[in-house]
Amino acid sequence: MPPTEDLLRDLAPRVLGAVVRRYGHFDTAEDATQEALLTAATRWPRDGVPDNPLGWLVTVASRRLTDLLRNEQARQRREDTVARWTRTAPAADSTADADDTLILLFLCCHPALSPASQIALTLRAVGGLATAEIARAFLVPEATMTRRITRAKKAVKDSGTPFAMPADHASRLDAVLHVLYLVFTEGYAATSGPDLHRVELSAEAIRLTRILHRLLPTDHEVTGLLALMLLTDARRPARTGPGGELVPLDEQDRSRWHADAIAEGIALITDALPRGTTGPYQLQAAIAAVHAEAATAEDTDWPQIVALYEVLMRVSDGPVVALNHAVAVAMARGPRAGLARLDEVAADERLAADHRPLAVRAHLLERLGDLDAARNAYLAAADLATSLPRQRYLNARAARIDGPGGVGRRGAGDM
Repeated sequence: MPPTEDLLRDLAPRVLGAVVRRYGHFDTAEDATQEALLTAATRWPRDGVPDNPLGWLVTVASRRLTDLLRNEQARQRREDTVARWTRTAPAADSTADADDTLILLFLCCHPALSPASQIALTLRAVGGLATAEIARAFLVPEATMTRRITRAKKAVKDSGTPFAMPADHASRLDAVLHVLYLVFTEGYAATSGPDLHRVELSAEAIRLTRILHRLLPTDHEVTGLLALMLLTDARRPARTGPGGELVPLDEQDRSRWHADAIAEGIALITDALPRGTTGPYQLQAAIAAVHAEAATAEDTDWPQIVALYEVLMRVSDGPVVALNHAVAVAMARGPRAGLARLDEVAADERLAADHRPLAVRAHLLERLGDLDAARNAYLAAADLATSLPRQRYLNARAARIDGPGGVGRRGAGDM
């Protein structure tokens, strides 16, 4: 990414926050901010970055906001309002250094919005991504994403929510963290499409979570989420082979993992865990740290991972957590123990259309030597998988069962 684009993406939420704080009109302010960013992207490479880039952007966005408001209905009333704002608003530079990113994140994760709309609006308003970029990332037409973002902005506007930290911000922080987690997960393990990763999404989630951590350095779940992202994303270079095929966790070349990200993630979770109540993101980060600290797959401390998942299940009852616990049990106590636990998990209707329980079952049956049942489970899992790399991996496992080395002590991670 060019340096100017980096700078603009970092400044985007601060510009929008400054304009919304001063003038209101979140939906129109967001359009004005995007136009200011576009103007800067055109001019700055040619004319040079101004001495105060944030102030420059706020000024340009404020002028564009005035133009946009003047073109709306009730022209005279809005022009009078803008004139009054102009007389009473502080000079652009006097508040330009304020960072309203946190308030903006809460606004984009407004409870009136669906999770899909929260994600889209966060990437647009806080992440600074163009609508076309967001549409490509989620494999929908740009027109569809435009409508989704437009409806989200209108819902925020109609809610009448003031641009300020919400009174219930402690409880609503969960929604912000959940949105960032969903963005990262879709980037790291795409649910559909030709590629296993959507790097732009996972990178953006990490960037936004870093901002949140900077703004809330003492919130240990924020710290845990950042650690989890770093420790998980560190494995990305080894998750695919030369042709883009999926490489399961136990077969990955760990020398290709990002050592710096692992060191940072371990330091973050080590600092966060002893302090206060331990939440689900901290526990997931702790599990990721156990994997990261193992020099080889055989060195993995599976009993510790089982124990951590059992704590996690007490604070988070999601079926995927229970499924991962079944995998850990299989690795620590043998495939029969894992299958017994898997039978309980697979009964959860929330996993009825998910390929992962069948993929785990196939691995465990293969380890037990029940090859016909394993092959059928692999093929059934492939039919349910929506990601092409996963489909190819599962079909390949089914095809290889009768070949040399078809039975092995393989893990079921990273599927």
